[in-house]
Amino acid sequence: MRTTARSAIAPGITHAPHRRPGFAAALIHRLSGIALALFLPMHFIALGTALQGADRLESFLGLTHNGFVRVAEWGLVCALAVHMALGLRVLAIEWLSYRERTAVVVSGCLATAFAVGLLFLLSGA
Repeated sequence: MRTTARSAIAPGITHAPHRRPGFAAALIHRLSGIALALFLPMHFIALGTALQGADRLESFLGLTHNGFVRVAEWGLVCALAVHMALGLRVLAIEWLSYRERTAVVVSGCLATAFAVGLLFLLSGA
């Protein structure tokens, strides 16, 4: 008969799922999705100004010369790359029987995403 340690906080909980790489990957995937969703209204405003003429669009795009906006654009590209890479991880988990090295896969996804963000940042400089 197997005995398991019980948590004093909640009966029946025998492990800490928040300390696993898969949980961190899922959390980062959700947070990057929220960041992308928060960007959408600004994107729609930019599209709306494009419909009003080239002059309006140019004046709106003049905001992108601000340092804060450049950092935000870099964060957006990183969020997009992270969301895409971790989304591919989710698809791999669902379609393939590949779950043993989750920490390696998560680290690879994050490294790839930040490399894409760094390339974006360097190409705009």
